[in-house]
Amino acid sequence: MTSSATEQTKVVSREEWLAARKELLEKEKKLTRERDAIAAARRKLPWVKVDQEYVFDTPKGKRTLAQLFEGRSQLVVYHFMMGPGWPAGCPGCSMIADHLNGSVTHLANRDVTLIAVSRAPLPEIEAFQKRMAWTFKWASSYGSDFNYDYHVSCTKDELDQGEIYYNYRIQKPMSEERPGVSVFYKDEDGEVFHTYSAYARQLETLMGVYTYLDMVPKGRNEEGLRPPSAWLRHHDRYEQNYYADPVESEPVPAVNWVEWFFPGR
Repeated sequence: MTSSATEQTKVVSREEWLAARKELLEKEKKLTRERDAIAAARRKLPWVKVDQEYVFDTPKGKRTLAQLFEGRSQLVVYHFMMGPGWPAGCPGCSMIADHLNGSVTHLANRDVTLIAVSRAPLPEIEAFQKRMAWTFKWASSYGSDFNYDYHVSCTKDELDQGEIYYNYRIQKPMSEERPGVSVFYKDEDGEVFHTYSAYARQLETLMGVYTYLDMVPKGRNEEGLRPPSAWLRHHDRYEQNYYADPVESEPVPAVNWVEWFFPGR
């Protein structure tokens, strides 16, 4: 615990702690009920029929959006930030990806297919995926309008003009790629519908690491960092890498995070 945290934190008896904990519990229960209500409202959103014929490169060949469902009726696409020519994927998206492997089987048993999609060509995706030891399905949308239509990639003209549409508003571009998640439904006739998309901090619900950090005394400990997630590294690139093989995963020197994250910008 830092000295500032020590100064701000009271040390009390077990009885006083229990009273304060129960008071917080009521707030936590209220938040849980609100979250349930928002989830219900999310499921009641109207749908948009997908008429565009998107084609993706996968390890098994070309696949349409409808084929990505793999026999299930629901599809979750994680828009992984990795553009053509990038040396690696975004560290933030990579932390989310660290949570995907264990989710795939559980979701499949609830009629949901989970897949990542990036605009980088498939060979570049596969090289990075191999390095990170991920096994979830990951497709390339390179050459299609998919990323642009779902507002997770921007064109050179948009970058030059300094305005993009992201997270349901016009804003300044930070990179040619942005993160997001989109949900689709396929009916018995094979028609595909877009039901939901989320971006930016809405994606924090996919980051179990942040859930744990929000429980501990120091919290996320991101004060003074620009951007706040500048501490993030790929799981095989931390200086103190407790679980990765030290032979295959060597620490890298400190770098300008923004320059690395937005190559060529």
